[in-house]
Amino acid sequence: MTTPKEILVGGARFGSRLFLIAGPCVIEGEEMALRIAEKMLKVTSLHGVPYIFKASYDKANRSSIRSFRGVGMNEGLRILERVRQKVGVPVLSDVHSPEEAREAAEILDVLQVPAFLCRQTDLLVAAGKTSKAINVKKGQFLAPWEMKNIVEKIESTGNPNLLLTERGTTFGYNNLVSDMRSIPIMSGLGYPVVFDGTHSVQLPGGAGSSSSGQREFVAPLSRAAVAAGCDGLFWEVHPDPDSAPSDGPNMLDLRQAESLLGEVQRIALALQGNDRNQSQNPIRIRS
Repeated sequence: MTTPKEILVGGARFGSRLFLIAGPCVIEGEEMALRIAEKMLKVTSLHGVPYIFKASYDKANRSSIRSFRGVGMNEGLRILERVRQKVGVPVLSDVHSPEEAREAAEILDVLQVPAFLCRQTDLLVAAGKTSKAINVKKGQFLAPWEMKNIVEKIESTGNPNLLLTERGTTFGYNNLVSDMRSIPIMSGLGYPVVFDGTHSVQLPGGAGSSSSGQREFVAPLSRAAVAAGCDGLFWEVHPDPDSAPSDGPNMLDLRQAESLLGEVQRIALALQGNDRNQSQNPIRIRS
């Protein structure tokens, strides 16, 4: 297996140890964004985990025309810039078109390509040409080895700052399944692999006019993904998920984030220690 590369995000390197991308599904306002970012920075600092704040200014892929999409690009980028300046963390949001990628890159540290757009060549190339870090969500319809084609599109721009995110695979109607084999498979492409613990428990369209979810499985799947060797985790978090305007059923309660992060960090550190022991005491095969 290829050792994943480190990538540059906002002047810092990510990939050599477990990191976290976390924040609300969608930007609801400046006060809420700052509140969540400040809380998550305290939690991640306590456990020594590098942190990237995530929030979408526009959720273009909604089940219903009546679904809340966010505050819009201009206001959203203003709030994200405020979060970066006041809290001092890198910021990430979704981009949906080549033009949007170029404009958002003036503010964002990480451009995220949504799962349903992960094969859009023009979007991938435009994002790559910004030289910003890019997080590509693996489509629910893709096998992990198909991400090689996506990687090659971004590599064609000369941009080495790429994250690949596993977020579940379509499994019948209104359901996803997480195949942990995808983590080592995508790691073999040479870039850090992230596991999206909250979208992986989503039930797409499961509530009819919106998606549903099973947040009780965020913790076991996140633990399993770290044990399988992912380099980072992605969680959507909220102080009151049941009243959130988007993705509430699959979001993690902000109050649960600290204990779960401690659990997964202990797994990550145990794996690092095991790797060191194996390198110092290599297994010898009898001839």
